[in-house]
Amino acid sequence: MAERKPAKKGTQNSVKTSRLSGNASKGFTDEEKAAMKERVKELKAATGKADGEREVLAKIAAMAAPDRALGERVHKIIKASAPALSPRLWYGMPAYAKDDKVVCHFQDAQKFKSRYATLGFSDAANIDEGAMWPVAFALKKLTAADEARIGALVKKAVS
Repeated sequence: MAERKPAKKGTQNSVKTSRLSGNASKGFTDEEKAAMKERVKELKAATGKADGEREVLAKIAAMAAPDRALGERVHKIIKASAPALSPRLWYGMPAYAKDDKVVCHFQDAQKFKSRYATLGFSDAANIDEGAMWPVAFALKKLTAADEARIGALVKKAVS
């Protein structure tokens, strides 16, 4: 490893990293960068007390048809199952918060070019089940049984 020279007063040393594997890090994907930029906008909008419901519905309306239908249905289920949750955007995704903490969120398949949409729960959700439990569910379509399961999970999450 090369020896670093002391920095001149008022300047910074750049740190060079060694490449053990020979592969350069590609960093964040364009989708991840876009999600981070959306999060910054959300934080700025939160100071202005933006209308979360309107923003969530607009985000869902902008989704591709299959994801839009899932997002609309999930939104209705969550609102009916846990009216105390406040809709808001979180990293550009529809999310639902209790006491300003996101409990669950809907991620459309196109968000990160996935083959399925996802319903995820944060650590603020009360869905613990023993020593291990799922915190995300893949969604391709919703049956009546799936809708009932989502409703029960959301109710449990806010209990």
